[in-house]
Amino acid sequence: MKIREKILMQKSGLLEHGPINIVILGDSVSHGALYDEIDYESVYWNRLRKKLNAFRDYVPVNMICAAISATRAKDAVERMDRQVLSHEPDLVIVCYGLNDVNGTLDEFISSLREIFSLCREAGSEVIYLTPNMLNTYVAEDTKPEYLRYAALMADFQNGGRLDRYISAARDLADGMGVTVCDCYAKWKELSKTQDTTLLLSNRINHPTAEMHELFAEELYKIILGDAVANGGVETVALGEK
Repeated sequence: MKIREKILMQKSGLLEHGPINIVILGDSVSHGALYDEIDYESVYWNRLRKKLNAFRDYVPVNMICAAISATRAKDAVERMDRQVLSHEPDLVIVCYGLNDVNGTLDEFISSLREIFSLCREAGSEVIYLTPNMLNTYVAEDTKPEYLRYAALMADFQNGGRLDRYISAARDLADGMGVTVCDCYAKWKELSKTQDTTLLLSNRINHPTAEMHELFAEELYKIILGDAVANGGVETVALGEK
């Protein structure tokens, strides 16, 4: 059953199928890291939950955060059964790439392939959420202990390394029939007219609280599709009328 259909359930449908379970799998951005704090209120998946609840509040939406800061896609593979699939998710939102640029492209893509495959085999929908851009220069207010890392990340962004990783991940997702929510493309477009480094709370890789809205809005539109554009849904809900 698709989430787009499940959110329309009435009582009998809810009794049969239960609430919507969405698992978030990713790094520090999905964990909710801003500057020095974890902000579960501002993080994109909480904003998405509120949007889905506002669209239709009868069906509970459970957001299960399995994201852990400073991890890569390869770190998630061994956690899939016990921390992701054990929740019987209707949808798994996968957001990796920012830390993965410190490893090899082959490792990143093979790990994503395994994650996508395991989700599909378990019957879960999957969305690959492309991440934000990295910093493009070392900002003056970067913490002293992060100056070297900020310089390296700026090289990865400006030299096209992150572009290559995200492009390869998109190609993989497309080839496997996995939906892509391409927020990286949105950030690249913003970079033509804005200083995107200033949109990063730590000036390296963590979006500001306000920029989490971009992720939430794009995911919302993908999950509900035409229903968002039409301002409502005219189809008959599952279960009793």
